[in-house]
Amino acid sequence: MSPTKPKRQLLPPMWQLPEEFRHRLGSTAGRQRAMLADGHLLLVLHVVPGADDTTRTGRFFWREDSGTWHSSDSGAGPAALHKHLDQYAAALDASEQRETEALHADQYLQLLERLSPLLRASRNMLQVLEEARKEVPQDRDLIECRDRAYEISRTAELLYGDAKNAMDVAVVRRAEQQAEASDRMARASHRLNVLLAMFFPIATLAAMFSTVFTEGWRLSDSPLPFVMFIGVGLVSGLLLTLFITRPGGPEIGWKRPR
Repeated sequence: MSPTKPKRQLLPPMWQLPEEFRHRLGSTAGRQRAMLADGHLLLVLHVVPGADDTTRTGRFFWREDSGTWHSSDSGAGPAALHKHLDQYAAALDASEQRETEALHADQYLQLLERLSPLLRASRNMLQVLEEARKEVPQDRDLIECRDRAYEISRTAELLYGDAKNAMDVAVVRRAEQQAEASDRMARASHRLNVLLAMFFPIATLAAMFSTVFTEGWRLSDSPLPFVMFIGVGLVSGLLLTLFITRPGGPEIGWKRPR
């Protein structure tokens, strides 16, 4: 029988916090949340997520009943929580710069893929800090962090909305450009068909009778046969062209929808 694999410890082993916190944590950080036990507060937050991250990396902040703050990887004191928020703000600033430089729909799509996990993580972080503020209402640092989290969440929401709207506009503009290109191709094809209709009878007569009038024609010494040939061909081509371009036929051209 194989030995039982020891449970992975997410919290630093030197932390002297209530054992209830360790029991309530699994092998991964799980969702962002706040825990309260015996006057101690534990915040389970997520490191800034990447666009391709399938799992979330946890970051833990412990507030002792005395008001002293600790973090799992960002130092000690309330500054550690502010540093965590600074990373979210920096990620949003970089995304905002990308949104300013984006021109095409695929660029906006990549930006949305980056912003989507940021938006979810910032919203959940705000909920956690709001819950923690209610549990420890006298902590001014926690109130300031809650307010900053609201600004970050709001910025992420606005940036996501702007990028999505810009992508929709880019898609519509691209569709209009493609429709206009198709219209130009249709018009060119229509002109070609008209030219073919105009000269098709002449080509047909030339194939049937040949353009050599020196044999088999009674008036081969005069230009009359050639003139008749051209005249009949042009009249037939004109009639065929009028038939193709008659009113009531399919309309050529693309019109912008109103």
